[in-house]
Amino acid sequence: MLHQHSFEVATSGRGTYDVTDHVQRAVARGGVERGLCNVFIHHTSASLMLCENADPAVRHDLETFMTHAVPDGDPMFTHTAEGPDDMSAHVRSVLTHSMLSIPVVDGRCALGIWQGVYVWEHRQSPFRRRLTITVLGE
Repeated sequence: MLHQHSFEVATSGRGTYDVTDHVQRAVARGGVERGLCNVFIHHTSASLMLCENADPAVRHDLETFMTHAVPDGDPMFTHTAEGPDDMSAHVRSVLTHSMLSIPVVDGRCALGIWQGVYVWEHRQSPFRRRLTITVLGE
């Protein structure tokens, strides 16, 4: 059985946005008891992450790390068509994930107790980010 669902996430700028409940609802609607859930983001300046969902300091610390590793406006970047956060957002996206695969067990994503699915917006400005969830199984 195959089920596919697309949706948009409105971001208010750089940061993380929890989409776990939306993904779980899409899996439940698909009627798959055992299989795989694939989550894909259709953008090159935002990404997906499977991250701790209990302490928001974890996501803050990841953003702090990424700010130091890939700073906005770094003079080594020549692609700046959309501003100083343009190329840094693309690098951040390449270093992270544009797709996640999660096992489906008993009709739900088999996430660990402290795991959540997040969109990680790498741009400073608000955007609408499109995701597609594909659930495959029996």
